[in-house]
Amino acid sequence: MSPAQPVGMPAPGDGLIGSESVQAGSGKPFSLYVHVPYCSVRCGYCDFNTYAQDDFGDGVNLNTFADEAIAELDFAHSVLQNSGAEITPLHSVFFGGGTPTRIPSTDLVRILHHAVSLFGLSSHAEVTTEANPDSVDEEDIQILAEGGFTRISFGMQSAVPRVLKILDRTHTPDNVPKVVRWAQQAGLQTSVDLIYGAPGETLAEWEQSLRAAVSYHPDHISAYSLIVEEGTKMWARIRRGELDMPDDDAMADMYLLADRILGEAGYQWYEVSNFSTDISTRSTHNLAYWHNVNWWGIGPGAHSHWGGTRWWNVKHPLAYSQRIRQQISPAQACEVLTPNQQHFEDVMLRLRIREGMTVRELQGQNQMSEDQLHQKIQWLEKQGLIEAVEPLNSRVVLTLKGRLLGDAVTRELLPE
Repeated sequence: MSPAQPVGMPAPGDGLIGSESVQAGSGKPFSLYVHVPYCSVRCGYCDFNTYAQDDFGDGVNLNTFADEAIAELDFAHSVLQNSGAEITPLHSVFFGGGTPTRIPSTDLVRILHHAVSLFGLSSHAEVTTEANPDSVDEEDIQILAEGGFTRISFGMQSAVPRVLKILDRTHTPDNVPKVVRWAQQAGLQTSVDLIYGAPGETLAEWEQSLRAAVSYHPDHISAYSLIVEEGTKMWARIRRGELDMPDDDAMADMYLLADRILGEAGYQWYEVSNFSTDISTRSTHNLAYWHNVNWWGIGPGAHSHWGGTRWWNVKHPLAYSQRIRQQISPAQACEVLTPNQQHFEDVMLRLRIREGMTVRELQGQNQMSEDQLHQKIQWLEKQGLIEAVEPLNSRVVLTLKGRLLGDAVTRELLPE
């Protein structure tokens, strides 16, 4: 079967996700991602599979999304069940987008409950939804809390109206502390996302956003550097000379400022761009990605990974809905990772987290001799990019300087 050939729902074991791949991932932690592609406005920097419209014709709209997601959940369950794989209860569930809270909170709860009825939920599972600060009210948050959600991640991005305008963010900055407080009162963990390096953003403006975020006392803060992807609206504006990007030194200064201010406020880094108040408030779902375990993606354009096989759904909501209605898998294509590719991804992802990797894990399946690896480690230590390690089972961990140059460290520790 061609990788791009759709998988028939009546015979799920014969499709893109074959029984060998499923068995390879048997018994590992299992996370679920639900991609809701609806947005009120598509931000200029966004290259995710999102759409600033509510209706695509042929009865496909944001009010039909829940039923479509539930149908795909049934398909996922049939694939896993027919494979005979050992499926562990859901370790984490994450609703992303897009803006998941563009659809009713009751629909988000309905999707969650159906997933739990099929797969179960571990006793300490994390259940998160992203939300725009203007897309939820206190009642919505209460519905989510009562429906089984444990966490909300709010897209704050900046506290500076001028910077928000550059990013095409439409929310009111004053709403951020309000929605965070509502979520806290409902007993939910809270996270706020920040973006630094917007065209024209100053270090003082970035500091204003950091200090505002800290003052809301969320459990978790993400600080992502702006990456302008080719084909986005912002990329086009930069090409036309309408906007300028800060240089690498300015971006580094912004990261160092974030590390200092967040550290002083009691937030510890546990992944290069993520900070939490303690271990219990780290994002379980994000850690699932960085540990490269099993996750199944539901929704238009959602990506999945299981047992070394990666696949992704058709992107457009209309095409996705048509396949669901016809009982055809929405999967568009897949790839099976070679051992070398899996090792590369493992190093690339796990070096980003606070615990790093052991020297034995870095060595992989005899891909590099111990002498070669130790020479590279010693050189990186001298450059101040990783913490000193001695015995073979010690962990290689990025220093603050190493976090700024993480990609270079990764390349150095991989076989040539």
